[in-house]
Amino acid sequence: MAEIEKGKKYKQLLGAKGEAAAARYLRQHGYRIVERNFRCALGELDLIAYKGDTLVFVEVRTNSPAFAGMAEASIGWRKQRKLRQLATYYLKLKGLLEHPCRFDVVIVLFDEERPQSCEVRIIDNAF
Repeated sequence: MAEIEKGKKYKQLLGAKGEAAAARYLRQHGYRIVERNFRCALGELDLIAYKGDTLVFVEVRTNSPAFAGMAEASIGWRKQRKLRQLATYYLKLKGLLEHPCRFDVVIVLFDEERPQSCEVRIIDNAF
């Protein structure tokens, strides 16, 4: 049981580190972050930002280079549907239903041999 808890904590820490790296990358590329880890009864949106006048819902996936393809493949139709539901809730909550928006995915790859460096890739308008 302790092994499972340890693995869960590591995954949470890695995810938080990936989201921080993604937020930095997005700011460097002209995004303005307005929410981090927006939570409601439906779930969580990792990052919400503006790129110009477009509101962007950003899903962050963090992994090691050996599993890079798995990060992208892990956003199947069920996850996309959940993100759309969350985004709709957010837009209603903020009175932004008519505002242009899109979904981006940011892939953050940490190299275990060089833990201070990472590769960040963005998929604009991912779905």
